Amino acid sequence: MEAQPASGQVGATVKILGTNLTGATSVSFNGTPAVFQVVSGSLITATVPAGATTGTLEVVTPNRTLSGNALFRVRP
Repeated sequence: MEAQPASGQVGATVKILGTNLTGATSVSFNGTPAVFQVVSGSLITATVPAGATTGTLEVVTPNRTLSGNALFRVRP
């Protein structure tokens, strides 16, 4: 799973690319829940939430929990 861009400020929209993302039930930035939309089985858009810190991007689907390939950096 990959985030594009790999960094952003609170409120920025991030594209999450991967496989089998359909039915995702949550997206979080280093443990902070985010508002998100499943666009397709390979694309989710998410908004960097207030309180997010640099760390792991995580998507929970009905079948498994996915983590980003690299840390997502929250910029000031």
